[in-house]
Amino acid sequence: MKIALAQFNPIVGDLPGNARRTLDMVLDAAAEGAELVVFPELSIVGYSPHDLLDNSHFIDVVEAAIRHIHERLPIGVGVIIGAPVRNPNPIGKKLLNAAVLLEKGQVARITAKMLLPTYDVYDEYRYFEPAPSQEVVEFHGLRLGVHICEDMWNIEEYSTYHMYDRNPVAELVDQGVDLLVNLSASPYAHDRHGVRSGIIETLCRRHSIPFLLVNQVGANTELVFDGDSRVHAADGTMLACAPSFEEALLIWDSTSSEPCPLPKRERVADLHRALVLGIREYVDKTGAFDSVLIGLSGGIDSAVTAALAVDALGPERVTGITMPSAYSSSGSVSDSEQLADNLGIVCHTVPIKPAVEAFGDILTPLFEGTKEGIAEENIQARSRGLVLMAVANKFGQMVLTTGNKSEMAMGYATLYGDMSGGLAVLADVFKMDVYALAEHINALSGTDRIPRSSIDKPPSAELRPDQKDEDSLPPYPVLDTVLKLYIEERLDVDAICSKTGYDADFVRGLLNAVDRNEYKRKQAPPALRVSIKGFGSGRRMPIVARIDRNTMDQMMRELRVEPHHD
Repeated sequence: MKIALAQFNPIVGDLPGNARRTLDMVLDAAAEGAELVVFPELSIVGYSPHDLLDNSHFIDVVEAAIRHIHERLPIGVGVIIGAPVRNPNPIGKKLLNAAVLLEKGQVARITAKMLLPTYDVYDEYRYFEPAPSQEVVEFHGLRLGVHICEDMWNIEEYSTYHMYDRNPVAELVDQGVDLLVNLSASPYAHDRHGVRSGIIETLCRRHSIPFLLVNQVGANTELVFDGDSRVHAADGTMLACAPSFEEALLIWDSTSSEPCPLPKRERVADLHRALVLGIREYVDKTGAFDSVLIGLSGGIDSAVTAALAVDALGPERVTGITMPSAYSSSGSVSDSEQLADNLGIVCHTVPIKPAVEAFGDILTPLFEGTKEGIAEENIQARSRGLVLMAVANKFGQMVLTTGNKSEMAMGYATLYGDMSGGLAVLADVFKMDVYALAEHINALSGTDRIPRSSIDKPPSAELRPDQKDEDSLPPYPVLDTVLKLYIEERLDVDAICSKTGYDADFVRGLLNAVDRNEYKRKQAPPALRVSIKGFGSGRRMPIVARIDRNTMDQMMRELRVEPHHD
């Protein structure tokens, strides 16, 4: 049997459009001889529709979209789509997260998701009732073990602890299946493709059954989906794989046993593709703005943001503005202009010195007798934010913010200044990875699209004379190491010190700074999520809290409690 893996890029909520494009892919697959076409999790609505699922009319239209597809299918072709369906049981949540098998002239067959993730960016138990059992689906003589995303992830080798007491894959295998079929909406993060491979290979070898996975591709708000759909043989060997970060229709003949070479993956290259896809999808799918505006400082962060935006949208849809102040270096303007020339974008120069002086005059009566400090420095950043937002409003553009994850973690960013905008492109990218991206972007083009001077100069906010980031922050290689262990690996002082050898007071001070600046991040624009733990819906920390590590550690010592490390 020929089976098509429809690596689909839906638009959240666009039910008519998603239905139309589903049928287009089905017809293309049928033309290539496919008997079965498999789509990703919640493909008809896009992942995740969030509280659209609470709207009864929205679910009515979902049902109409499914009927629309069902009635127009070619004879002899089955289609498995992902969709929310109403729970027939009057007790429990109103909806099931379902895989729906459609075939013309046949009653739709529904399989529901059993394991509902409610952690990080996932909140499925808010909307869905877990399936009480799993049932094999028969199609044209094949017994299919259809399950959905998280249902395959509950295995010991890839879990530090068990969140669920059920194993949907094992329950399907016990009933006898010829092929395991997983519909996924699994977001991109570094090495997520490697983890998927490991899980699938383990399941294949454990049960001696081939495995087919179809994953969503594209980006929806903060989440970026890399696709990575594939088929593995019963011994775990990869037999077919779709290209990552692009919509694709992969046809697999179940009689073929020819292995597929493992795709070559490189972390920074994947990161570049994920961010480019995230920008393009955010702009094009929202449809609110056709072009973007970026404040160019001559530094590495704004240069990389601009290059990514050009790769995503084309130079004609990207505008730069450089806004020199009294403390800007000579390279601030010249490096920005060189970058704009290299990228082929329009760049305007708008000096902010008059605005800063005007604000100084306005505030002199209030500030008289006080020492100049952060407040005066941030007037410059907020003047730039005002210019960017005014120009964006005037010409119907969206501002892309340029702050990186290291800065966002430490609060080294100005509210209503450099944090103003509609999308935070680099807010889940540590500073050292911003440098790696710059080198990758230049290597791809074979030239210095990003000027060497922007890469080589010491990073600075340029808000006071001769200011350098290292005046306020540790060197970025050190800072990023600690932040990654705290934010992404969720370790605290003792464990971080054990891994790094850094002084406890030093580490404690950094962690306290991260906690203290949560209120800023809550006011930041959405950030493209490209790590296992980004700022946003996947990291829900309280603003009003008292986390005093000195007194907590003292209590631990007094009670002789040994810290527990997961």
